[in-house]
Amino acid sequence: MTSPGDDELADDRALLAAHVAGDPQAFNQLVRRHRGRMWAVAVRTLGDAEEASDAVQDACLSAFRAAGSFRGDSQVSTWLHRIVVNACLDRMRRRSVRPTVPLPEQPMADPRDVLAEREVALEVQAALLALPEEQRLAIILVDLQGMSVDEAAQVLSIPGGTVKSRCFRGRARLALALGHLRNPDGGGHVTPGRAVSAPEQREGGRHE
Repeated sequence: MTSPGDDELADDRALLAAHVAGDPQAFNQLVRRHRGRMWAVAVRTLGDAEEASDAVQDACLSAFRAAGSFRGDSQVSTWLHRIVVNACLDRMRRRSVRPTVPLPEQPMADPRDVLAEREVALEVQAALLALPEEQRLAIILVDLQGMSVDEAAQVLSIPGGTVKSRCFRGRARLALALGHLRNPDGGGHVTPGRAVSAPEQREGGRHE
């Protein structure tokens, strides 16, 4: 018996194969299925919604052209994420993207609560963007996108142990940068579920 995940994997491969065979609708259907997650990776990587949209567009064009070279040694979603990560890195290197987060367009019931939440979101986004590029990408894929270490390793084309190391160091840096959000009275810096020890804080000063 196949699971829903197996069906989705088969559908992704079938859509990509249909696109390569000349089906004019298959690629659009594939992109509609994965575009939201691709955009989430891009906006967290770049810190700018417009740049993220452009990066996803670049990635979709690259995937459209490179579909025939897909070897099938990973999930189609992993292949697409790898392409969007590369598109983001290209934009970061070409344009020196600055961290910006747009304010919400719709007014909320209590402006004071919205302002407080937005200030926290800005701090978190700024701390994420301040991480070294390789740590930021590992944390985005594993902690924010929910990928397994193995899948993130495939997206980034690095060993799984390197993904774990980069996540560890990035989490330590984020704990130091954002500890005041969890401990407004200055009770120390912690990560969700455990404290960051002094050796780990010293490790945060180095990155791969």
